[in-house]
Amino acid sequence: MVDKRVFLIVLDSFGIGEMPDSKNYGDEGSNTLKAICQSPKFKTPNLKKLGLFNIDGIDFIEKMENPIGSFAKMKEASNGKDTTTGHWEMAGIISETPFPTFPNGFPKDFLYEFSKRTGRKILCNKPYSGTKVIEDYGKEHLETGALIVYTSADSVFQIAAHEDIVPLEKLYEYCKIAREMLIGDMAVGRVIARPFVGELGSFERTRNRHDFSLKPQGTTIMDELLKNNYDSIGVGKIYDIFAGESIKEHYPMKDNNEGMDITIKLMDKKFKGLCFVNLVDFDMIYGHRNDVDGYANAMTEFDQKLGVMLKKLGDNDIVIITADHGCDPSTPSTDHSREYVPMLAYGKSIRKGMNLGTRKTFADISQTIADIFEIKANTEGKSFYKEIKDR
Repeated sequence: MVDKRVFLIVLDSFGIGEMPDSKNYGDEGSNTLKAICQSPKFKTPNLKKLGLFNIDGIDFIEKMENPIGSFAKMKEASNGKDTTTGHWEMAGIISETPFPTFPNGFPKDFLYEFSKRTGRKILCNKPYSGTKVIEDYGKEHLETGALIVYTSADSVFQIAAHEDIVPLEKLYEYCKIAREMLIGDMAVGRVIARPFVGELGSFERTRNRHDFSLKPQGTTIMDELLKNNYDSIGVGKIYDIFAGESIKEHYPMKDNNEGMDITIKLMDKKFKGLCFVNLVDFDMIYGHRNDVDGYANAMTEFDQKLGVMLKKLGDNDIVIITADHGCDPSTPSTDHSREYVPMLAYGKSIRKGMNLGTRKTFADISQTIADIFEIKANTEGKSFYKEIKDR
């Protein structure tokens, strides 16, 4: 058996334009790529060579005459626009029922019980910007030790606390309590620890964020890979997104550049199977903060690392680049946007310039990975491996 390897890289929040139902989510007109490609800091020759700008519907930037990869536009079939639904879908699980959201905050009886179990009072309990919430409630938090609880348009329960007031391990403990309590109709996709540091007037969120996700509600491609004696490696927050399920090896990262460095180093490791990578800075640092130039520059830095990676690919290696949702930094909203996402596939065994059109679901990726490794997968996706396989 040939030791094939797939490197699946998720550019977190890298949308490429509104979907037909985007207006139902308040995202009509959103286009993350269009927003950042107008920045002078956006330079992505490697993504261009792979065929990013040749994808159907991208008509606002110069196309590549002879792209070296295969490419497609991916439609999300799940009812949502968040990290969990996007990643679950590309792993093979379509979420027809959306995770619950709390636009008016969480119920008082729930917060009463949560406060009782943590021994701390609760502040805020509203949808809020993550940077604004610590600015507005940080003083009271420092004075009282109360937890800053907030949400967003996504299905999240977030707890912000200063690291000097609530040590990290204690904050994580509180998040685990919330995760245990948020079940049934209140089963949010993620409970997120949001630690911060600094003095009043200059608070700063740290990279000690930690996500506590629901366990996948179905069988993923990683489950099938392990069942068939293949490897399943996670880089970045992949382990958190899937609640550790079927991730054989886990490599945390501090930022996108380190995530790509880890991935490039893993190319020297002998394994057969999937290396699943999430690069969260696009979303967390730039998309949510409406930083167009920062997002564009981060994509330029990724493209430089991608160039190194492409040169190192072995004969039986395939890299697939995609995204989980959008987060247009040029719109007034600081939340995710429901958008199409790109799919780029490249390898020595992959056809050049193959336009796969618009795919009906991200789950096509999981079914394609199953075909690459010649295993069965329980997914509604349709494989495109035969279409892109060159030999």
